[in-house]
This record gives sequence, C-alpha cells and structure tokens, in this order.
Amino acid sequence: MNIILFDTTERRFLYPFTYTKPVAALRAGILTNMERWEKSTGVKAYALTADYLQPQWNLPDENNSIIIDARVLPDENLVKTIMDLEKGEAITGETFVIAGKPAKWLKKSMSFDLSSFQKYIPYTSSFHKIAYPWHLFQLNEYLLRSDIRLLTALRTSAKLSATNQVLNSTSVFIEEGAEMEYCCINATTGPVYIGGNAVIMEGSLIRGPFAAGEGAVVKMGSKIYGATTVGPYCTAGGEIKNSILMGYSNKAHDGYLGDSVIGEWCNIGAGTSNSNVRNDAGTVMVADESGEKKEVGLKCGLLMGDYTRSAINTSFNTGTFAGIASGIFGSGLAPKYLPNFTWGYSEKYRFDKAMEHINNWKRLKNADLSLADIQILEHLYKQTV
Repeated sequence: MNIILFDTTERRFLYPFTYTKPVAALRAGILTNMERWEKSTGVKAYALTADYLQPQWNLPDENNSIIIDARVLPDENLVKTIMDLEKGEAITGETFVIAGKPAKWLKKSMSFDLSSFQKYIPYTSSFHKIAYPWHLFQLNEYLLRSDIRLLTALRTSAKLSATNQVLNSTSVFIEEGAEMEYCCINATTGPVYIGGNAVIMEGSLIRGPFAAGEGAVVKMGSKIYGATTVGPYCTAGGEIKNSILMGYSNKAHDGYLGDSVIGEWCNIGAGTSNSNVRNDAGTVMVADESGEKKEVGLKCGLLMGDYTRSAINTSFNTGTFAGIASGIFGSGLAPKYLPNFTWGYSEKYRFDKAMEHINNWKRLKNADLSLADIQILEHLYKQTV
C-alpha cells in the first residue's frame, strides 16, 4: 500500500511556495507534510502535482494506494479513519474529498476521476488544513508540538551541556551530533528540538516552541521567539519570531523577521526587517498574482518564495508577497507584491543571470541547480509578464 498526497487546482492559493514544489513538500513545524504522513502511518508517501513539477516526483506503479489531499494535516483520529477505508470509499469535508481508496488506479494527473469512489462518507471531526501560505506560520506552534512528539516518542535526548541555562529541560530534545553551548533556552513556553549536526552558537536566546533542523546554524546572540522553525541547513541570526525558514536559506544577521515564511535557497541581507502589524493595528491583507486581496488576520510579515534574495537594509511592509527567483533591492519600502523573477523593485530578471546567481548561491552549500530545476524555472519564467 502507498499514500498519494494529491494537489488540486487550489494549489495556486499556496503561491509563492507551490510555484516550485508540491503542496506535500511544504515544510512547517519540523517536517514536510509528506514526511509527516509517512511517520504517522508507516506507509510510503508520494506526491501527485502539477504536470510541470511531476517529473521530479515519482509515482508508484501498483494500484493499491490511498489518496489524501496534500493540504490536510494528519492527526490520530484522521489517520485511523483513512487507514480503515475500504476500496471505493472516500471521506469528505464540506466541499472536498479529504481522502479515499480508489477502486481503480488514478490517471497520473491532478484531475483524477472521482467516479473511482462508490461511497462518500462525511468526516465530522475537526482537522487542520493548510490552504493559504499564512496558515504555515499560523499553525506552526501546533505543528512544532505535534512533530516533536512524533519524532521523539520513546527516545532519549542527547546530553545537554551544563554550560547552557535551561528552563524545563525535560522539554528540550537534542539529536546526536548537535552542538549547543552557553545558550539560554526557555522551554516552559513550548518544546525545543535541535536536529543532528545543528549548531546553536554562544549567547543565543531561544523561547519554545522552536526547532532547528539537520545542519542548521543559529548565530551568536540570536533572539528567537516561538513558534519558529529554522529548517535544514538554514542559518539564522538577529531577531526572529513565529516564522519558518523552510530549508537551505539564510537570515544570518541583525534585523527582524516576524510572522513570516521564507522558502528554500533564499538569502535575507544584513539589516533587513519586515513589519508584521499594520500601523493602525487593522486586518492585514495579502495580494496574490491575480491582484485579489485576502484577509490574513492581525499579523503577517513576509511570504518569500524559493531562490529569492534581499539586499542589505531592505524594508518589507506588512503582508508582503515576494515571488520566486528574485533579487530585491531599492530605496524605501519594498512593494507589497513582487512577482516572480523581479530584479530590484520593478524590473524583470534576465533568465540567464537568474540561473547563474542561483547556482552561485547553491554552491555555497555544496549543491547545484539540476536540469530539472532549470526546466521548472524556465517554465515559470515564460509565465511572467
């Protein structure tokens, strides 16, 4: 049996992060949702996504699969309900199929045949779903707590050095190979997880819930408030609150990042800060690529897609949408909507230069742009106006 986490056309509501990856590959808490479903069920998971992304994401050949809307987060009751489904059965929310066990194999397309199901069962219990990008930071505390329970159950933490000052040390879990000395950790406000080979440098101040992924670095004197995720091989510094760095990104210097989500392979220049609350304390609105504005709530900072960088001392306004593969610089506040492949504040990045610069940044972390990465970015570049 396999799990297939499928995207729908509503994946567009999770831009800028789903321009370059399936919904199942978005990281919040500690894990991507694909990893979360695998660890919650013990079953191998796959992603069914947009045609231009699918070549990077294999699908199984056999017919015996459970399909699950990739936006839906697992919990104990939902996992049991899904795993107990018979062939031809599906469970539904108010307006969509949550999960099902098709009687026949799906077409390898997001628009699978709903006639695969002979019985639809309403699911009346509550559950969580990530439908918009701001849900990632809004649900990050819930996900950090649940992911830490999932990853550390029946396991023992590596020894915590006596040089650290720790409140509620039983809620701190450190993987083997992690380094943390002369730090102040307050886990009374939520659990703290330090991944393997992560380095938390001296003088760091951390309030849980917090997670540093595999190989992450938190620089000296950092001030980090929960609920914050510093993803795999990210570098974090300055002041960060209720934010996610998905992976391989840098916010290494002073400046404020709050109520924000930063994609993969991004770099936040020294002194860059974002606003996360309007001056009038009103409801924050975020515009998408169509120009439509949606209500977020009272707090929202920066939503930055993969491969984007900001220059030193960039100032981002409340509720800023920054697309992928951009080099952002200029005087004054940056625009609140920055499309894919933006150069400066308003020009279009040359594709060859964008690829050259992205590859330069990837090589700093011993990686390269693959041909598949370039093909995805070229496809998206052709869509930009």
